[in-house]
Amino acid sequence: MIVRNLADARSCERNVVSKGWESARLLLKDDGMGFSFHITTIYAGAELLMHYKNHLECVYCISGEGSIEDLATGQVHEIRPGTMYALNLNDRHILRGRTEMIMACTFNPPVTGREVHDETGAYPAEEAA
Repeated sequence: MIVRNLADARSCERNVVSKGWESARLLLKDDGMGFSFHITTIYAGAELLMHYKNHLECVYCISGEGSIEDLATGQVHEIRPGTMYALNLNDRHILRGRTEMIMACTFNPPVTGREVHDETGAYPAEEAA
């Protein structure tokens, strides 16, 4: 059984900070679950181009408000508490935080822990440990 505390994850190397966001990574590849699980904060005013070419992601909004724009279709979806979105087609998108948003995120395959977005908005296929 794996038991972790969010406050503990936010105060150690499991917390990754990047431009416009930070992510407390509660489950990682080394945990052997087949997915990773993060609590991610999107900062108010952030506009993040993302394209997870190597991962599928599912996100659930716990708090805050923003939007996600599907760059293939131009469709914009509002995000508020209770909204879930899944990037089942490795969708290229822009995530915008109108307010600070707290998001629960899963990644498949799981991330190793220190990944940040590259210039295309993707995480690498496998981050060196």
